Amino acid sequence: MTRRAVGTAVLLAALVCTLARAVGKDAAHIDRLGLFWPYMLAWVFFGVAVWAVHGLPRRQAMCLMIAGGIAVTATGLLAAPTTSTDSYRYAWDGRVQAAGVSPYDHAPAEAALAPLRDRWLFPSGTGCGGPDRYPIPSAGGATSCTRINRPGVHTIYPPLAEAYFLLVHGLSPEGARHKPLQIGGALLALATSAVLLIALSGRAGFRDRAPAYTACYAWCPAVPLELVNNAHVDALGVLLTVIALAVTNRHRVLGGALLGAATAVKLLPAVTVPGALSGILAAGGKTPARRMLDALAILGAVTLVVALAYLPYVLASRGSVLGYFSGYVDEEGYGEAGSKDRYALLRLVLPDSWALSTALLILGIAVLHVLRHGDADRPWRGALVVTGVALLVFTPGYSWYAVLVVALVALDGRWEWLGVPLASGAAYLGAGAVSGTVAYALAALVVTGGFVARARIRSSPARIYGRSSL
Repeated sequence: MTRRAVGTAVLLAALVCTLARAVGKDAAHIDRLGLFWPYMLAWVFFGVAVWAVHGLPRRQAMCLMIAGGIAVTATGLLAAPTTSTDSYRYAWDGRVQAAGVSPYDHAPAEAALAPLRDRWLFPSGTGCGGPDRYPIPSAGGATSCTRINRPGVHTIYPPLAEAYFLLVHGLSPEGARHKPLQIGGALLALATSAVLLIALSGRAGFRDRAPAYTACYAWCPAVPLELVNNAHVDALGVLLTVIALAVTNRHRVLGGALLGAATAVKLLPAVTVPGALSGILAAGGKTPARRMLDALAILGAVTLVVALAYLPYVLASRGSVLGYFSGYVDEEGYGEAGSKDRYALLRLVLPDSWALSTALLILGIAVLHVLRHGDADRPWRGALVVTGVALLVFTPGYSWYAVLVVALVALDGRWEWLGVPLASGAAYLGAGAVSGTVAYALAALVVTGGFVARARIRSSPARIYGRSSL
């Protein structure tokens, strides 16, 4: 083993130890700042390790990528969910569906579902003293609470996410609690790494670089924390999106169907659809009629799969299957910019009242650019641009949203976009809105710098006359 390989292994060991220590912290629900610096340190080890693995022979890089990916993913299984209580809602929704009740019809706090409650999800008395407890009304004045956040509202999750919760519930042994969801997240994360490796290895000129590019996702600290430890269902959405973008330039309908499935898991993957349509408005290449047929194949498949996914729940539910979506949008400040730290970068230079319209305008320009100038043979590149721009203009405060960007970076290799998921982690774990705004501003600067640097390389004489390998 070369000296560089040994150094990479040492960096991976430091990454795994740092993540294990961070995940083991049990006070993050009260004070997420306690996890901030260990998490940032893990990103440092991650970045240096990914840089180091690029210089290794394929066999050594492959061995380190696989072993490191498994070890990094496994750190998420070491403790109960650390910084999010969303997985408790997942477990509850699975239980409710197994009882033959639509998850969209009743909030967890409603008395109609009281027979389904247990002491784990619904503690009482002294059990309500934990940091991840939410009070619920109780008859007779008794102290009652739940681990499920927002217990007074209906579920927000789309239908294929709900189907996943039901599947995990059905496969879980009695009393398994949160662990099956974490194991499910780990398996989905590892499957995504495998798909990335296969897709990259099959790309012309990428075989030797495939392990290093895959490591960008497999070793990323956001994966074990958000997809495994916190068991966010985004893991399934990311997997489906990666498969879709890997096949859509050859199989339009299949790619569109998979993007529709990803959207029916978590709505965010819908922003990658313009990537699948990259170059559809280009002046050259295919005839306008052929481009229109390609677009209809993708968009039709997306729409059909989303509609079919919702249909069983529409038929089984008495109320709206959109659940708490509109309330969530208002609660998180997307409708009224001044109420939260959304649109943080735009609000540095614009009045709050302009933030939403400006964000939509910028996102629209990014979409139009991808449709007009995107590379149809690299749909993941357009998807990365639109997704990254969306996160930069809306500046969400939840770090698991940006794991999708990590997977797209692994597909495309544009490392400057990794600042976006790092910034989202800083926004979620940091103290107050300032840390998130600063982090997103730095991420935007890094992305801009990367864009300028790549433009200069493309226009350089060495590039023009074929003397550059970039």
